Amino acid sequence: MGQFGIGQAVRRKEDARLVTGHGEYTDDISLPGQAYGVFLRSSHAHAKITGIDIEAARSAPGVLAVLTAEDVKAAGVTTVPCKIPLKNRDGSSMTLPDRPPLADGVVRYVGDPIAMVIAESPEAGKDAAELIDVEYEDLPASVDLGHSLDSDAAVVWPGNGGNLAFDWDIGDGANVDQLIAEAAHVVEVELVNNRVVANSMEPRGAIGSIDEKGRYVLHVSCQGVHNLQSVLAEDVFKVDPSQIRVICPDVGGGFGMKIFLYPEHVMVMIAAKAAGRPVKWIGERSESLLSDTHGRDHITKTTLALDADYRFLAFRAEVVANLGAYLSQYGPFIPTGAGATMYAAVYDFKGVHFASKGVYTHTTPVDAYRGAGRPEATYAVERTVDAAARKLGVDPGELRMKNFIKPEQMPYTTALGATYDSGEFGANLNEAYQMADVAGFEGRKAESARNGKLRGLGIAYYIEQCGGGGTTEWAELRLSPQGRVQLKIGTQSNGQGHATAYAQVIEERLGIPFDQIDMIQGDTDLQANGGGTGGSRSLPAGGPAVNLAADQIVEKAKAQAADELEVAPQDLLFEDGRFTVAGTDRSVGLLDLAGKLNDALEGEGVFKNPANTFPNGAHVVEVEVDADTGVTQVVRYTIVDDFGVLLNPMLVTGQIHGGVMQGLGQALLEHAVYDESGQLLSGSFMDYAMPRADHMSCDIDLKFRQVPCTTNPLGLKGCGEAGAIGAPPAVINAIVDALSSVYGVTEIDMPATPHSVWQAIQQHAVAQAAE
Repeated sequence: MGQFGIGQAVRRKEDARLVTGHGEYTDDISLPGQAYGVFLRSSHAHAKITGIDIEAARSAPGVLAVLTAEDVKAAGVTTVPCKIPLKNRDGSSMTLPDRPPLADGVVRYVGDPIAMVIAESPEAGKDAAELIDVEYEDLPASVDLGHSLDSDAAVVWPGNGGNLAFDWDIGDGANVDQLIAEAAHVVEVELVNNRVVANSMEPRGAIGSIDEKGRYVLHVSCQGVHNLQSVLAEDVFKVDPSQIRVICPDVGGGFGMKIFLYPEHVMVMIAAKAAGRPVKWIGERSESLLSDTHGRDHITKTTLALDADYRFLAFRAEVVANLGAYLSQYGPFIPTGAGATMYAAVYDFKGVHFASKGVYTHTTPVDAYRGAGRPEATYAVERTVDAAARKLGVDPGELRMKNFIKPEQMPYTTALGATYDSGEFGANLNEAYQMADVAGFEGRKAESARNGKLRGLGIAYYIEQCGGGGTTEWAELRLSPQGRVQLKIGTQSNGQGHATAYAQVIEERLGIPFDQIDMIQGDTDLQANGGGTGGSRSLPAGGPAVNLAADQIVEKAKAQAADELEVAPQDLLFEDGRFTVAGTDRSVGLLDLAGKLNDALEGEGVFKNPANTFPNGAHVVEVEVDADTGVTQVVRYTIVDDFGVLLNPMLVTGQIHGGVMQGLGQALLEHAVYDESGQLLSGSFMDYAMPRADHMSCDIDLKFRQVPCTTNPLGLKGCGEAGAIGAPPAVINAIVDALSSVYGVTEIDMPATPHSVWQAIQQHAVAQAAE
């Protein structure tokens, strides 16, 4: 292994380019003759469009064209598809209403695009968009998730017969009902998983053009070009995929939100054809908050059944999930298959039943956001386990330890059908307790009290399925005679450090120096296939594909090495970049061999991931709450994580830090809020509170326990979403712990803002005084 191989904490090789301004993002690209697209978006949550006058806008200075739904239909485009045709629990199919790229007769959420102005400059486009006169007939809006299934709720899709999109479940409901009925103890909890917005540093953007071959070309900030090419070709434009080229440059964050096809992607392509020149659209932050897919937004009812010895018998979760006004590309998958099996968590349940109802509302569509269904599952389970510990008067850590799946039970198939290949849950939690000095918590709590603060201790244990189980990834390697390795890979870095991670795999396998390895990604013309990035699949799926491609290069080079050393190929060993004759000191380096060849050595790896990986870990959090103001500060944060074999501990640490901060943002600050008419009240960073450095007033004490994954050739498990999964329940459990002993507060929903914490304290203080 070289000094930059697997397991080494290597600094990211791409950072020097990015931090010195040499990255290339979508907004950095300008094509010859480029025009600009500006969208007029609906200011109504639900209304008929009774008239639209574009003449003043069309004749405004610098305007090339104004497109409406009629132009979209003339282009032969009818819908932006949803790719998840779920079956309801009764076997019937859910309805999949059409989502036109531009609103056709009816608008269904504030931000719904109505028209597109093509202009010589963004400024000219904005001025013209203000001249478009739209006549609306207001219609009632259904915004409140808790009431959108009521019989008198306004209906988003009248042909659907109501706002229920699907009714789906997994698990043996009858068995769970019986276990609950026979249980010695039953705990019920109702939770809200608040709606959030991804808010990547780089907003969404796209450039449509027609190349010299007459093909559509889309430059786009995304999480995988091949997915977009496929959907655009097969579902939208009805052409062979070879007729659409998708190119993705550097990406400034995605968090799941940039996986999908959006109306703007379709429209820049239609606009380019209509205008006869490239058309560029770059979203502004206000557009991002309105039109990027939102995340989470669930109401969940849980039931936990225990026997007389406090052993878990059964768990039931019933979710009502907001899908927004339209079905995003994978929207129905998030509150169903994406995270459903994780409601079995890390506990030895005898039965688990998960039921999910997807609901339409007059709000922005909802889809994957960091963790995509798994954070929602962990939040539901871990908040309920804490509620049970409080009700039963037992230590929450001891209750978990009693009910964990044991290492000797691995591989373990849960009541919901997921098979965990490895895990040492009790050891992880025990180590986290030692690192966090839980034994000394009461002393710290007393000290906080002397300083006028309430101190709480919260824990959460998460597990998630990720890593792209069942998906395929492709990698191509080319070792030139000059000694440089070129990697083409079908995943897409959004800032995670793929160029560094894959280079470490290649150095480990081929012994090629780290700085002689280049990565190419994000162009359907240069890489025929690719699964993109999502669900922490890049390294679990892409890493083995790179390994297989490296194996091919070694095999091809072995014949040349055998000739060079005058031995049979089977007599050669390959290690650390050199072929050595077994039992001798005679050897030749791979780079030396490559330098003597006229052509490059090439290898291709195709890896179908046989199973998901199951990263897991313990979060232990301490908070201080100021009862007078409701302000909460995180003052201690401890994590013990199991990500299997660590490719690069530094990269993993960065992922965890970022994930924890996003989880902390959801727990304490972030909330996309609509008023009763469907107006987004949190439509700017003045109103939508993003986490900042000072919201984490302590270091994160982080340790990795490497329990190798047995189903992945590299032994690694995904890590990108873990921090965002473990943080919300741990932080909220800590706040409830701080408030419960003094004020009797046993539940508080995210986000636990100073106002909501203060309000909970006041309500319980008044109730206590009345008693």
